[in-house]
Amino acid sequence: MTLTRTTCPYCGVGCGVLAGADGTIKGDPDHPANFGRLCSKGSALGETIDLSGRLLAPQIGGEQADWDAALDLVASKFSEAVREHGPDSVAFYVSGQLLTEDYYVANKLMKGFIGSANIDTNSRLCMASSVAGHKRAFGTDTVPNTYSDLEQADLIVLVGSNTAWCHPVLFQRIAAAKAARPSMRVINVDPRLTATSDIADMHLRIRPDGDAALFNGLLAHLVANGHVDADYVAAHVNGFDAAVAEAQASTPTDSGLSASELEAFYRLWAGTDKVMTLYSQGVNQSVCGSDKVNSILNCHLATGRIGKAGCGPFSLTGQPNAMGGREVGGLANMLANHLDIENADHRDAVQGFWESPTICTQAGLKAVDLFNACADGKIKALWVMSTNPAVSMPDADGVAEAIRNVPFVAVSDIMARTDTGDLADVLLPATGWGEKDGTVTNSERRISRQRAFLPAPGDTRPDWKIISDVAARMGWADAFDYDGPADVFAEYVALSDAASGFARDLDLSVFADVDYANMIPRQWPDNDSRFFADGRFYHADGKAKMLPITPPTPIAHTGFHLNTGRIRDQWHTMTRSGKAPKLGSHLAEPYVEVNPADAAALGLGLGDLLRLQSNEGRATFRALVTDRVAKGQLFAPMHWTRQKSSSGTVNSLVTSITDPTSGQPALKAGKVSAERMDAAWYGFAASIVEMEPTRPYAAIARTETGWQAEVAGMKCPADWVAEARTVTGISESEVAILEDHVTGLVRIALYSGKVLKALFFSALEPVQLSRRHAISLVGTETAPMTALAGRSAADQPDPGPTVCACFSVGLNTLRDAVANGANTVEALGEVTCAGTNCGSCKPELAALIAKARPAMAAE
Repeated sequence: MTLTRTTCPYCGVGCGVLAGADGTIKGDPDHPANFGRLCSKGSALGETIDLSGRLLAPQIGGEQADWDAALDLVASKFSEAVREHGPDSVAFYVSGQLLTEDYYVANKLMKGFIGSANIDTNSRLCMASSVAGHKRAFGTDTVPNTYSDLEQADLIVLVGSNTAWCHPVLFQRIAAAKAARPSMRVINVDPRLTATSDIADMHLRIRPDGDAALFNGLLAHLVANGHVDADYVAAHVNGFDAAVAEAQASTPTDSGLSASELEAFYRLWAGTDKVMTLYSQGVNQSVCGSDKVNSILNCHLATGRIGKAGCGPFSLTGQPNAMGGREVGGLANMLANHLDIENADHRDAVQGFWESPTICTQAGLKAVDLFNACADGKIKALWVMSTNPAVSMPDADGVAEAIRNVPFVAVSDIMARTDTGDLADVLLPATGWGEKDGTVTNSERRISRQRAFLPAPGDTRPDWKIISDVAARMGWADAFDYDGPADVFAEYVALSDAASGFARDLDLSVFADVDYANMIPRQWPDNDSRFFADGRFYHADGKAKMLPITPPTPIAHTGFHLNTGRIRDQWHTMTRSGKAPKLGSHLAEPYVEVNPADAAALGLGLGDLLRLQSNEGRATFRALVTDRVAKGQLFAPMHWTRQKSSSGTVNSLVTSITDPTSGQPALKAGKVSAERMDAAWYGFAASIVEMEPTRPYAAIARTETGWQAEVAGMKCPADWVAEARTVTGISESEVAILEDHVTGLVRIALYSGKVLKALFFSALEPVQLSRRHAISLVGTETAPMTALAGRSAADQPDPGPTVCACFSVGLNTLRDAVANGANTVEALGEVTCAGTNCGSCKPELAALIAKARPAMAAE
């Protein structure tokens, strides 16, 4: 089997992948982002390239159509809206999953030919505050560091980043560096105790949004204790005095930390020259995210700890091509190639290069404002590309209604059913990962190729081609006459050259004569380049700017603070990762972490359901009682859609308040009330066919043998067999049933001949059984009494719930290995293979070992 060098479509680490048409997936040992290592999601990519559920032909009004009809309709509706209501009556909402070539063409069409800046992206939800902080401090959206700095740092501070789960390959790189140099220190700053905390020498459990108070206190400490590089500041930094005055007026304990915790952190940061501060969504997704970013940058600028090996602030990008989108101007407040909409000379240069009839003259609508305009009737035509805002945006239910309110909606996607696609007038089938060609840029400014190793299925087309075809039908065929993605990339590089006179950071000259087909991963402006080594920045005077930052005042409120985020084995709204059975085996349903004290007050028992309510909506989750969250705080993942759960869409609860500078929503600042859901019955089902989440609580997931569902109802059904048939989707079958009228236990097996098609278990309390064993029986010739037992026989050991997704290693298998003497993570790996691929489960393995160790007499 021939393997193709390509790039992973998940997070911003940008890992190299060797992929084959038969589903073979390996890490690319020659790619400098990962050197062959992949996380659980990347390792499972081969399970996601099948065509089940794919959108393979255009649809108009839910009916299959041909490309000419679909493209003509999209072009006519957008042209009509512009003609009758002006260019700002239309909008694009695009995605960090698009390739750079797709992004570039979409941005060119909207800003240079339609003449509006109403193109925004789901990267607004991810990195917009980092962009704003960079531009305010440096003059451009410049990421100064490279991954190689991780091995050279003596102190790494991870702020608002569960790196172990969200950037696993980078986390393992940090872990390897720490193992090689035990003197390296790691500090984890996070309101939650996460898998990342496992590697930390110090975990600082700040209050939500306590980051600015923490780093303002650090700046004041640096000044008070003589750690400022006065010569560097005088030569290269403006705004020092004002920033320091505001920092000294702040109250560091507003961070939620004790005086001793603050002192320990400040002494270690101040006393370590090679310090890197890595931050992600816990910093960005906040009403004060831009200020939090600048509070971090202030400390690095004050000490001159930037532009040098092993030190500097490093924003960990969430999406595979959020960086590429920022480079081509895919945000509503950018032009193209790091040029500014507000600058007339920049606009003239871009318009002249594009030879476009117009150019936008002001920033467009940012994501939240864009969908508010949809709700208000101001947007007459909307095109959503490769993203699912009806789930991922705050106030998700309100956003779904806003999209429904737009007179004409087009959606480009690879899947036939998404929450957003269900609201579209026209569906446009796009090629997906493995089928399309282009480039992506990762967190360290490295441009890599995504290459096709599969044929385009059905009538699918790459996004750049779909956009170009619509542009041609709107009258601009010559400007969008590309033969392939190489032509688009060449034009993008040429625009960088045309804009070189503006002294911006984005320099793509190393790609000017690149062999696109054989292009190797390379950073801009060149490999191993580290910005600001010469002390030159991109403000007009060549200096950086420190900003005075006022931290938010802690406000007491009733109810709970809801934090949202990602889990280890899923990605965004699961349209891709949800297809992989092994990725659904670790955490298969929407859950909410609850502190034990809060759980006791709410009357929560094992496996209970918790209903959350906010001003925006309501949702229900399985309660996971844990001290990983502080009292008064909750955490719930953002992945579950209305396609996969009946009531687990967490962003239905989150208000759409935003950072006033960046426009990024405060997705981690939900305010909710909570109550136990008193269901009349609880159930679990495993079926050979896909099930629908139709009960008051329902969550479905792929399995190795079909599908599984967790369900609960508010009223016991009169006919349990009928209920089992409805839940499992098996209408015609023979039935075996076990029912205990005293305990309320019901177990049903549905057969076609001797083959077990589905199992259904219900009880008056949360169902306890070996789910993995029940799932394994579906599709086999298993006798009814064995199938209904709910656990494996004595001669068939039950591996238990999955801990290591890469090798499907279960909890019981690991416990047995520990009991038999595997008392280190390495020993567990040797015996079971757990933790030997991506390493994301290593913190869980370590916790399992620690729990098994006998307590000392003094403990």
